[in-house]
Amino acid sequence: MCHAHIIDRIRGGGLPLDLAGKVDPAKAPVWKKPSEQQVRLLESFSRVVDLTHTLTKDFPSFFGPAFETETTHTYEKDGFNLNTIKYYEHVGTHFDAPIHYSRDGNTIDEIPVEQLVCPLAIIDVRVKAEQDPDYCLSLDDIAAFEKDYGKIPDGACVAMFSGWESHLDSKRFRNEDEAGVLHFPGFHGDVADFLIEERDVYGAAVDTMSIDKGSSTEFPFHYRWLTSGRYGIENVANLGALPPVGAMLVAGAPKFQGCTGGPGRLIALV
Repeated sequence: MCHAHIIDRIRGGGLPLDLAGKVDPAKAPVWKKPSEQQVRLLESFSRVVDLTHTLTKDFPSFFGPAFETETTHTYEKDGFNLNTIKYYEHVGTHFDAPIHYSRDGNTIDEIPVEQLVCPLAIIDVRVKAEQDPDYCLSLDDIAAFEKDYGKIPDGACVAMFSGWESHLDSKRFRNEDEAGVLHFPGFHGDVADFLIEERDVYGAAVDTMSIDKGSSTEFPFHYRWLTSGRYGIENVANLGALPPVGAMLVAGAPKFQGCTGGPGRLIALV
């Protein structure tokens, strides 16, 4: 249960205050009043689910080792521990900013923060993905989802739940064939047009390495989705611990100036 002080400020849509109730309005960020659905969930959530994989050096990626570390300070020598970390932006549970596949889209630090707290709609395609590793979430899957659970909420992040996380500790997660082509599920390109034009959706998420299927060479979903100003999230964990609808996503995108994406921390409130 959220602290009453926090709920009161959220419900009123006013300036965020510290615990002493003080704020400098001149320095406060612009505060956009949340939807009633957001308020209700913050009042009543009972579970917090971590949707983030631990990023290990051997986490499957497109670019070899996920990251490198160098120990630059130690407790014994310096009185504190400090590492230098080098990694590609797009490894582990991470974000794709619009600039990743566009000429002049928003960088990761420019994604509006209110779009990072949103309803989560989880579309289960596990059976189809198990039968076909190149499966793409389709318009038919969305129609079936909405028949069962209602229209995708405005401002939602739509997540493809393929069950691919179960292959994380094996070569099947990348599923590379003899020709070097990867095979794992993603979104169909046509779905981008529907979610942009017919639904008011902020984000698209997958439990695989890419919002396009692994064997894609033209990346139609990436290009259509990101150039529209929306964001993607890849390698999401624990979607199976959530209901298809009713969870609220808190997407902790990194805030590196000018970057195309980066690892973050995803949390769901249920």
